[in-house]
Amino acid sequence: MDRKIAKIKPAVNKEVLLFIAAFMWFGVGTMLLFLSFFWLKAFHVHGSVLYCAIGVAVALLVHHFGFLKIVDKNLGRILPMEGTRCIFSFMPWKSYIIVAVMVVMGTLLRHSPIPKPYLSILYIGIGLALILSSIRYLRALINQIRRNK
Repeated sequence: MDRKIAKIKPAVNKEVLLFIAAFMWFGVGTMLLFLSFFWLKAFHVHGSVLYCAIGVAVALLVHHFGFLKIVDKNLGRILPMEGTRCIFSFMPWKSYIIVAVMVVMGTLLRHSPIPKPYLSILYIGIGLALILSSIRYLRALINQIRRNK
């Protein structure tokens, strides 16, 4: 029975896990930035530069004090891995619950009466922080590839 399960298990090496993690963080961050910029453009917000500047400041704080700790924890788990692992193990299972909660919260915020320009600050902050944090995964991936040469 274990052999049958092992055959269908989508197993990959740690380089692929690092790529998937970087790609996911970068992709979600980019999506959030596009949403926020679309809102600012659609509402013809005066002072859009100010909203963006505040969002960038939020991003730097979230990146440095929040996401880097999560990335380092994930890298500490992925990098020592030997052989292949399930493709979904680029983050621990508990993080999938957190991601689901964040998706629900984001959906509720988007459909809330909060003005979109104010939400754009939060979306720029989180989106840019995700993109900045994805760089650490990419650096780890590049270092891993260099070691394997």
